[in-house]
Amino acid sequence: MRSVDVVKTALGNTMRSKTRTFLTVIAIVIGAFTLTLTSGLGAGINKYVDSMVSGFGETDQIYVMPGADPSQQMSTSTEPQEYDPQEAGSTGEFGMQMLTDDDIETIEGIDSVSDVEPIVFVTADYLETEAGDQFVVNSLGFPSDGESMELAAGELPDPEASEITVPETWLPAFDTEDPNAVLGQTVTIGLKDLAQQEQTIDAEVVGVSEQAISGVGGSPMPSSSLNQELNDMQNSGLEVDQPQTYVQAVATVDNLAENETAVKQALSDEGLMGLTLEDQLGVITGIIDTVTWVLNGFALIALLAASFGIVNTLLMSVQERTREIGLMKALGMGRGKVFGLFSTEAVLLGVMGSVIGVGLGVAIGVGGNAALVNGPLSGVAGLSLFAVDPLSIVLIVALILVIAFLAGTMPAARAAQKDPIEALRYE
Repeated sequence: MRSVDVVKTALGNTMRSKTRTFLTVIAIVIGAFTLTLTSGLGAGINKYVDSMVSGFGETDQIYVMPGADPSQQMSTSTEPQEYDPQEAGSTGEFGMQMLTDDDIETIEGIDSVSDVEPIVFVTADYLETEAGDQFVVNSLGFPSDGESMELAAGELPDPEASEITVPETWLPAFDTEDPNAVLGQTVTIGLKDLAQQEQTIDAEVVGVSEQAISGVGGSPMPSSSLNQELNDMQNSGLEVDQPQTYVQAVATVDNLAENETAVKQALSDEGLMGLTLEDQLGVITGIIDTVTWVLNGFALIALLAASFGIVNTLLMSVQERTREIGLMKALGMGRGKVFGLFSTEAVLLGVMGSVIGVGLGVAIGVGGNAALVNGPLSGVAGLSLFAVDPLSIVLIVALILVIAFLAGTMPAARAAQKDPIEALRYE
């Protein structure tokens, strides 16, 4: 019997008892559907996390902050602390340690660090449109986040010009819903200096940003020069020398994968702390992967239950076709062919269940993702809840076929070992 004939015969035998086959296939479908859905959810959410990572910055950068120990950022001790004039000079208004110019020079001197961008913190009071309406500015974005920002219209600010981007959620403040309509408009930013006197500066709107889950793009973002000018304004007003301090610094590292440990150690030796994107978001991806594996575990339990269904179906088939098996062996079909015939029946059950289950999983996953992303969750930029990973789908189908084959091994072996004479006498 040729291989093609074996497959045709196995398919015909599988469809003899349609109800039994249907129930067995349904169990496989449930497992395949669950595996496809959970793996797609994991792939989709991890894809979204990747977009979050890009929203926090570049992958070759280390974010440097004061204190090798995060607890040093803000003292929570109730006991009196010894006063250090130098440390006090680099403390922000909320008691947090800040970087100084000396710290920036130290970072620049570390091997493998090719560029350092210090970040100043600016607190603006309001933003005034051309119509004269003033709106509260809760915070301003950092210019260092510009490269990872998603724009709905326009372009990023020129680092050397007085330019700014506004978030898409601010369009109503300009009496429009068209992002392009605000491009080129002049806005006025107001803040108070050290003498509590109102200072203002004009800027041109050159872009409209979409807010990412990281928060990037959710606030007006000035250019580098405008941000520095605003910082100088808020530190002016008194005839005193105000030391320049920075919230953090973004250090670009050559070949980060190879030099990360050395750079972090060098920063720690200088009393500084460096964090990469992986450090900041590794916990999130770990939780997502853990949840995905737990859900996949439930799917594997469903497939295990389905494998017992395959064993039961084929054992009953062997029992019902005992005389048929005896006839096939009497006509010259060897044990290997009989084993192959029943193993093929088991694999066909796996093929039917996996194709239907995977198809349903992909269809519902893609449809549900589109409905949610374009519906209730449309306000979240770049959101992806489900992604089709061809490799995962192939692995799921292969796993199911292996489970189906192994489940059919015992019934197939029992059929192959039957004595043809005894089988022909079976009633």
